Amino acid sequence: MHVAFFLLLAASLARFLLRHPWDGAAGWVVALSAALAGLYVLGPGAAAPASRRGRVWLAAVVAVWLVLVVVAPSFALCAVPLLYTGLRLLPPRAALVLVALLTLFVVVALQKLADSGVDPMLLVAPPAAAAIATAVFVHAQRQADRQRALIADLLRTRRELAATERREGTLAERQRLSMEIHDTLAQGLSSQRMLLQAAERTWDTDPEAARRHVGTAASIAEHNLAEARRFVHDLAPADLAASGGDLAEALRALAAREANGALRVRFHAEGEGGALPDRVASALLRIAQGALANVREHAGATTAAVTLTRLGDQVVLDVADDGRGFDPSAGPSGGVPVGGPVGGPVGGPAAGASGVRGHGLPAMRARVAALGGTLTVESAPGEGTVLSASIPVPSEE
Repeated sequence: MHVAFFLLLAASLARFLLRHPWDGAAGWVVALSAALAGLYVLGPGAAAPASRRGRVWLAAVVAVWLVLVVVAPSFALCAVPLLYTGLRLLPPRAALVLVALLTLFVVVALQKLADSGVDPMLLVAPPAAAAIATAVFVHAQRQADRQRALIADLLRTRRELAATERREGTLAERQRLSMEIHDTLAQGLSSQRMLLQAAERTWDTDPEAARRHVGTAASIAEHNLAEARRFVHDLAPADLAASGGDLAEALRALAAREANGALRVRFHAEGEGGALPDRVASALLRIAQGALANVREHAGATTAAVTLTRLGDQVVLDVADDGRGFDPSAGPSGGVPVGGPVGGPVGGPAAGASGVRGHGLPAMRARVAALGGTLTVESAPGEGTVLSASIPVPSEE
């Protein structure tokens, strides 16, 4: 637009000088042309839309142009760039007034330039062209405003979505950490408490048994310390890290640690396959830890069996005990009571010293569901309990 203005200005000046001999008016025309060019050079770079300085600059440019058109009608066509500049810098009503003023001067100037009196074409063409140019500009401006509003909404939505994802990620991480702590540190502390209480009861009558209980509690405390350090490092199960990622070895070590004089724990592995994904191995180990902790605390069992089975594209973990069992149909949803003890009776001793328990089974279900698997519990009063977790393993894994 700026280049077009200077081209029109130069062409108008050349036409005037070619058609009129050099006289007093020519000097004024050249001076006004130079002044108009100088004002235009100073304006576009400094004037911003809707700024007072821009409007003052535009008023000065239009005033010089009006005087120049009165003196030399050849400069009428320089109004085209000024029309768009006015539409850009002025409010809508003021811009329309400027367009009407420019169009009027253009019509009068073109009639003066016509050789055959009044030309109807020159009366209609400038207003029509000005109306079309104004309509196109206003439409484009509205489209641009809508596009800017749409982009602003999109950016705001993206920011809100990112904030929501961060909140959801934080909540998911909190839930995961709560499950990790429940299946390791909380279970270990519960075991230590039971062992120390047993040691206190037999301290005078059976010192040897009391010392065994204390020794077992110390071993559990040492393992919990390793788990806590593992949390700080990368939150991977200590048994799994110690076995080099071999789930079977980690479960074998867990079974050996959970076995004591009152409870025997056997481990058996069936099937063959490659290494399991870290998430699957970690989830199954945590499920086994929680299940055995419930067997030890609530089932009153003498024997428990942990079985790991690879069945092609899935892996199955079974934890069975010969404890007192319970009635799964007594749960609120017709299945296992929400928060009920795995391997313990309905309404059995599911609460610890704080009276807050019941995170174990929901946590197991959440772990399995997150990996696309299923968790089932089969039990009956007096017939023990079997917990089975089945998780699919992609072939590429």
